Amino acid sequence: MAEQRQMMPHPVEVTLSIIGGKWKPLIVFYLLGGTKRFSELRRLLPQATQQMLTMQLRELEQAGILHRHVYAQVPPKVEYSLTELGRSIESVLRQMCSWGEWYSEQMGLEFQRLPSHAEAHLGKQPAPRTPTARAE
Repeated sequence: MAEQRQMMPHPVEVTLSIIGGKWKPLIVFYLLGGTKRFSELRRLLPQATQQMLTMQLRELEQAGILHRHVYAQVPPKVEYSLTELGRSIESVLRQMCSWGEWYSEQMGLEFQRLPSHAEAHLGKQPAPRTPTARAE
């Protein structure tokens, strides 16, 4: 019988298995700005359901990307922050952000820019507040 070789995952597959999906990259991106409470993340990601956000946060915690700190108080207070491993993804996410802006501009698509205070908090220069649609 022919020996079957186990296929090793491609590095892109590994990356996507950790930060792939609709919400995980955004969660990590927002946590680059510092520790956030669950309610803050909910406000930053209003289209994510509470259940989905909870699941994504748990998966990122299990992967070692973020740290969940639960304070022993009533009402409960939970904060999320990036681990050193999580912070190592910063350059990947910034490149994704830059490429997304470039692609949107090339295609004449509008895109959501971060508020200037968020850009400053992340150490990024604020982008001009002009429409992104191309003039035909």
